[in-house]
Amino acid sequence: MSANTAALKIWKRSNSVTTFLWRSPRAFQIQRAICTSTQNRFLLGDANRVENKVASQKTDWNKTMSEAEKIVGYPTSFLSLRWLLSDEIANVALHLRKLVGSNHPILKTAKSIIYNGRNTQAFGLIVLLISKAAGHLNAQPVQEDTAAGVLHSQRALAEITEMIRTSNLIHRGLVNINTDKSLDSSQMNNMIFGNKIALLCGDYLLSNSYTELAALRNQDLVFLIASAVRDLTQAEFVSRRDNQNFPIPPVLPENRKDYALKEWTLLNVYGAGSLLGKACQGTLKLAGHSEEIQKEGYKFGEHLALAWQASLDLGLCINKDKGILHNLCAAPIMFHVAHDPSILTELDKGLESVENVDYLKVLEFVAAGPGIGLTKELVKEHSQKAMEVLSVFKENDARKALSNILIAIGDF
Repeated sequence: MSANTAALKIWKRSNSVTTFLWRSPRAFQIQRAICTSTQNRFLLGDANRVENKVASQKTDWNKTMSEAEKIVGYPTSFLSLRWLLSDEIANVALHLRKLVGSNHPILKTAKSIIYNGRNTQAFGLIVLLISKAAGHLNAQPVQEDTAAGVLHSQRALAEITEMIRTSNLIHRGLVNINTDKSLDSSQMNNMIFGNKIALLCGDYLLSNSYTELAALRNQDLVFLIASAVRDLTQAEFVSRRDNQNFPIPPVLPENRKDYALKEWTLLNVYGAGSLLGKACQGTLKLAGHSEEIQKEGYKFGEHLALAWQASLDLGLCINKDKGILHNLCAAPIMFHVAHDPSILTELDKGLESVENVDYLKVLEFVAAGPGIGLTKELVKEHSQKAMEVLSVFKENDARKALSNILIAIGDF
């Protein structure tokens, strides 16, 4: 449809009004503006279609996740509306409006959760997919969610996992305001208020996850998920940290062998791999599978989380994203530190605040070294190991969706 034809249709639909409006010069200007706006929209749409055609040459991440959602009937964007629309969360949303215009990290966290870009990991979706891929044994019909092909307890565990992950992200948005002496009274009040919201919202989600977990009445599962929460806490004490607790690569030991890989893996197993791995292990436990299969589930979740994180690290470095300042322990940087420790001279400037680091200079060093190539191999290695675990399960739609996610993760 041409822009002129579209504009004509708009005009015809409102003909009874426009017959009168055309009589005045002012009205003519308004109608002309409408036509021009419509034409611009169509031209912009053509440009977007060209851009999307180029982007579609790579694996479409959003399409992959959307197709996976259909298999289990689970919204990746944010667990379930059951608690998202609760009075408590609604009140938090109202208070967040007061922070609009401030620089508090809670706003960025909230935006990333709602819009759910590639950086927000859909742990709940993965848990449900592995649940459906493996199937369940000796379950009563009343226990099964027939529409999704999983147990009600497995869907509950998926929501619990997502809540724990989200609460952790929100809690990490707390700001250490005692270190910033440049804030005026208004900014200080915003930071204090934002901290209160982040703390209370994170605590609300975490406490609700504990309540839901206890309701499943499975002591072994409670112990498993509790140990994953412990690991999330441990992650905050790995590596050196600036005054806002952002990680900085540790000083090189005398023996550099496997230094980068060990430090990066430790940080990210604690930070994400443990939670996803133990959630996958737990959902197979609920389904009545053997301990051997449960261990395979843990391996799958851990390797998928590590492949995902390595891919995200790679994207930050290749795209020269300023967000790398909050993740200076990204895999390419860690590999370069092991290759050329002189880069620590620049990285050590971030001991007070990572904002003091010239991230473009750091990324130039990394681009000239082996870090990018080694990280690509790391993504490939963990993706392959996760693929190998999938071979344990029978061929079905859920297994295919998990395979497609692993392919999309490696499509950098």
